[in-house]
Amino acid sequence: MVTLQENTVKFNNHLIVSHDGGRLSSDSGLILIDELMDAFKFTQLSEAIVLFKENRKYWMHSNHKILKQLVLQIIAGYDTDSAANLLQHDPVLQTLLPDGHLVSQSSISRILKRVTEGTIDSFQVFNQALIDQARLVRNDTNMVIDLDSTHSDTFGNQEQTAYNAHYKTTGYHPLVAFDGLTGVFLKAKLRSGNQYTSNGVKEFLEPLLEHYNQVVPTKDILVRGDSGFATPVIYDLCELYENQYVIRLKANNNLYRLAEQFVCIGNHHPWDEKEVHYHSVSYQAGSWANPRRVCIRSTREVGELLFRHAFIVTNFSENISAKRVFKTYNNRGIMENYIKEAKNSFFFDKTDSSGFLENEVRMMISVLAYNMVNFLRTICFDSNWRGIQVNTIRLRLFKVAGKLVTTARQMYLKLSSAHVYQRELYAIFREIQRIRQYI
Repeated sequence: MVTLQENTVKFNNHLIVSHDGGRLSSDSGLILIDELMDAFKFTQLSEAIVLFKENRKYWMHSNHKILKQLVLQIIAGYDTDSAANLLQHDPVLQTLLPDGHLVSQSSISRILKRVTEGTIDSFQVFNQALIDQARLVRNDTNMVIDLDSTHSDTFGNQEQTAYNAHYKTTGYHPLVAFDGLTGVFLKAKLRSGNQYTSNGVKEFLEPLLEHYNQVVPTKDILVRGDSGFATPVIYDLCELYENQYVIRLKANNNLYRLAEQFVCIGNHHPWDEKEVHYHSVSYQAGSWANPRRVCIRSTREVGELLFRHAFIVTNFSENISAKRVFKTYNNRGIMENYIKEAKNSFFFDKTDSSGFLENEVRMMISVLAYNMVNFLRTICFDSNWRGIQVNTIRLRLFKVAGKLVTTARQMYLKLSSAHVYQRELYAIFREIQRIRQYI
């Protein structure tokens, strides 16, 4: 069937372009993701954990099947629900779903109406179950919980949308947590746009600390956050669970006075050189129940007279220098890359729906898609490939031309013989099959 008008290219009058090549797929490399999802028992876990408000009397497609299709579509790079209308005829994608049939855009829209607050909670549990399996395979013993907030723009009158003065725009203000060591998306919570950075952080963080200290014992846990998370709630939680924290403090007059005590300027001071000094003091703010260690970094740029001071509160012992504390905190900068990747490549900030719950479910589906690719990258890739971006992974592995050939006994997925990265594809495929013994 010719789906587009035939076009003769100008550089070669004998070459005609049309979309009537038959049942071919441009996403044959998704077979890697489906193999990984099967190894992680994605479908079985979703059916056992994720809850939907099922109000249909008759249906052709289960909620969990639609969920899997949405995850696959996002991983393949399709950001619109309407892409499903053409993708439902993709022969390779059809083989990745239980009954060989993909749903249309209308079915995707309707599943969003079958979600409740319990659905959101079950998504968090489901995501946690997948992460626990990945940590078992990687044999992870340490964790860095990086806390942050970000912004999701809205372009209509969505429920609970509000103006955020920091971002100077209208939308939502999600709370997020990543593992700073592996890039795993630990947790996300959608909030109204006018919520302050640390609002609800106790209810957000405590289940993570409880889980990784009790359910999945972890040797060392470090919590990091910028000055938006400088609240005694976090310090008290970490001290209660005997975990470490490194949180940047907002400067105030009391802290500046402490920092200035360490500033020494002599007659022969080298003004043409940058100076950086590190110090550590015991300090107790008015809202703190007890004194805590505060590390100070004092920096004077070349040609300047005054020092600029930065402050970090931590429960690291004095054996760890203030300079090392600041270096540990600065490593959280990589989290910004994780957030950008979640937004740009997995459409984490997609807010197409009018309802708050529907948008939160979209956000959680993006989290699942992000983590499945993260598991593939951190567990199955060669060390030389673990740093590549998702768009590069799609180009090299997922966007592969393929043809599905069916006989009476077998199905054959014939990939392009000109695929440049076929050796890496099969190496990853074998690695996925190898990890089944750990799950």
